[in-house]
Amino acid sequence: MPSTAPLSTASWTFAENYVAEDAVLAAARERATEVGVTPIGTGGGAALRFLASVLEARSVVEIGTGTGVSGLWLLRGMRPDGVLTTVDLEAEHQRLAREAFTAAGFASQRVRTIPGAALDVLPRLTDGHYDIVFADGDKTEYGSYLTEALRLLRPGGVVVFDNALWHDRVADPSRRDEETVAVRDLTRLVAEHESLVPVLLPVGDGLLLAKKEWVQEQD
Repeated sequence: MPSTAPLSTASWTFAENYVAEDAVLAAARERATEVGVTPIGTGGGAALRFLASVLEARSVVEIGTGTGVSGLWLLRGMRPDGVLTTVDLEAEHQRLAREAFTAAGFASQRVRTIPGAALDVLPRLTDGHYDIVFADGDKTEYGSYLTEALRLLRPGGVVVFDNALWHDRVADPSRRDEETVAVRDLTRLVAEHESLVPVLLPVGDGLLLAKKEWVQEQD
């Protein structure tokens, strides 16, 4: 029978770093540290690139630009004509992200940076137009991001939430702070949603993915 024992730290680290980051990603990650931003981990980034590649993503929404780490991973998986729309409160962070995208060789028209609060910007985006919605913003707003993602995604598209385990707090019922409760509630909403096919991956700080199902035609 297969073992159900948890992974050792060595195995988790090996898996997390299985797909290596290049100098451009390393520089973007270093800039994130300098400005106090926590970007997605290497394993999570590799998962984003894989997802974008499998879906042959042409249109992606990112909530939380940071300094461009997750955006680089997404762009590297998207179609050559794909466009990343990325939203962040901090215009300076987006400037740093654009530097990273340029350093990686992506043309300016491949990325649309929109400064502002996600819940102000997302309602202005086109319904059913996007292949992926990736959320790494305010954890207390994750439930609202899910509502917007369901509107924005095409059938077959995927919503992704980073920090779905939230520093080991989500699995601990004694943790009742606002952010932990919000992320925990999100995992329940996604699991119970009739039109979503979910999976929770123990990658980085947890990566929650859910596919928006195709609508079944009635006879």
